[in-house]
Amino acid sequence: MDIGAGLKAIEASGLAGWIRDSLYAFPLIESFHVIGLTMTFGTIAILDLRMLGLASANRPFTRVAEVLKWTWAAFGLTVLTGGLMFITNASVYFSNRQFQWKMALIALSGLNMLIFERTCGRNVRRWDNDKTAPPSGKLAAILSLILWISVIFLGRWIGFTTTGNRTPDTEINLDDLFQ
Repeated sequence: MDIGAGLKAIEASGLAGWIRDSLYAFPLIESFHVIGLTMTFGTIAILDLRMLGLASANRPFTRVAEVLKWTWAAFGLTVLTGGLMFITNASVYFSNRQFQWKMALIALSGLNMLIFERTCGRNVRRWDNDKTAPPSGKLAAILSLILWISVIFLGRWIGFTTTGNRTPDTEINLDDLFQ
């Protein structure tokens, strides 16, 4: 099966159809996606700003890093809801340049985190109580902030570049919203 056929099969699934045809499902899923992304970025920003010495500089990094459990939970929510939105119009999203860049930047964010963990993060006990992280930690923090802000920007841009690429299967009667 080629990619195009696979994407069309995903779009034709019962779950994708239900989300697409429901008046409330997609907006509700999208709302949870935004909440998850906000929590993901917010908790990552807490760590990055700590490493840069711009926030919580008087707290040990390891104490501030306890927020990571929330980061992973929020990231999981974001991946789940993003996947649910993707299946509704998979072929359009898959070929969308902003979506492709967003996915690439999320992967780069993960790589940045992995490199941090394998380098500066291994020596966290040495600089745990310092006001800032070592230069490699600061670089990782700056890259992290740039990457995640870009992910947010691209995610918002996707909504403006995919609108109108698909004709809804059903008409939505706005009067139904107020009854």
